[in-house]
Amino acid sequence: MSAIVNLVHLAWKQLSRHRIRTLLTVAGVAAGMFLFTAVETMQRSLARATETSAADTTLVVFRENRFCPSTSRLPEHYADEIRRIDGVREVIPIQIVVNNCGASLDVITFRGVPAGLLQKFAPEIEVIEGSEDDWQRRDDGALVGAAFAARRGLSAGDKFDAVGITVEVSGIIRSPFPQDNNVAYVKLPFLQQASRAGLGVVTQFNVRVERSEDLDRVADAIDERFGSDQQPTNTRPEKAFFAETAKELIELIGFTRWLGLGAVIAVMALVANAVLLVVRGRVKENAVLRTLGYPDGAIAWLVLAEGAILGLLGGAVGVVLAGGFLEWRHITIGNEGQTMAVEPDARVVASGVLLALILGLVASFWPALQALRQPIVKSLRS
Repeated sequence: MSAIVNLVHLAWKQLSRHRIRTLLTVAGVAAGMFLFTAVETMQRSLARATETSAADTTLVVFRENRFCPSTSRLPEHYADEIRRIDGVREVIPIQIVVNNCGASLDVITFRGVPAGLLQKFAPEIEVIEGSEDDWQRRDDGALVGAAFAARRGLSAGDKFDAVGITVEVSGIIRSPFPQDNNVAYVKLPFLQQASRAGLGVVTQFNVRVERSEDLDRVADAIDERFGSDQQPTNTRPEKAFFAETAKELIELIGFTRWLGLGAVIAVMALVANAVLLVVRGRVKENAVLRTLGYPDGAIAWLVLAEGAILGLLGGAVGVVLAGGFLEWRHITIGNEGQTMAVEPDARVVASGVLLALILGLVASFWPALQALRQPIVKSLRS
């Protein structure tokens, strides 16, 4: 164990002797890992938004053959009939107004809900600033998601205007579900009138079922009930609904995998080049170490340790900067009224640092082999 510590200490000393080159290499690795972390975070956020699990119990009832919220119009009285279907726990009618139906980084989403049903349908929502009572009293009050408020610089008591709708922030809310943190909840009648949708008309219904096993059965029952009506429905699990409506967004994020791969290759090339320059500039020193009795394995491990240190330092800096940036900016990508929060998590951070360490080791294999192949006598004469 002490031998390993001594090798790492010696590797650090060697890198410290060339500070400018080491700092430039670390900065380059950090840039590559920053890009990789951002891409990986987007991939993970997309997986959370689209992959169903045993805990999912929410269905979305939308107008058949409609996608953008502005084109989906359903009678509000459908809610009473949906509640009568076996397996349904709760139904909430929702009017949605968005500033852009296409894929966008700056999505403003208003959700109009009946005032008395919000906490009943989503008890996990927590008011962290302001007052829910104020929202209940005001017709134009809004409960704004924490990420939405941070992105727009809003606090309780502020007024803001978007999509031709002016509201006052009654409270800031936080929820374990990213969708709730990126929208503004207002009262249903207010949004129906402000958006000129008309009273008695909503965009969709969110339906909670008793068990996740009931999702498909209840969805089929809802669509069968309204299949012959003038406004037929298309009912899907919430995450499947997001995956269906956000195809353009999914394709865009899927392309970013190539950017992540490019970042990984760039990091490997950068570390390999830096370590190879170190080895070539230290030919005589390595020959002296071998003459003093250092085994070839120790020389190889010394080179590998230098690559690992460069990868670890650069990776840690890049991953931490990427995580901090994404946490600060609260980036949200939306499409057709559905939003996806790009939020870093501990798994992405840990995997990014570990990958950088592995890349540093792998990139150092060839330079380490070069260090071993140099004859001692020739190296001493160089």
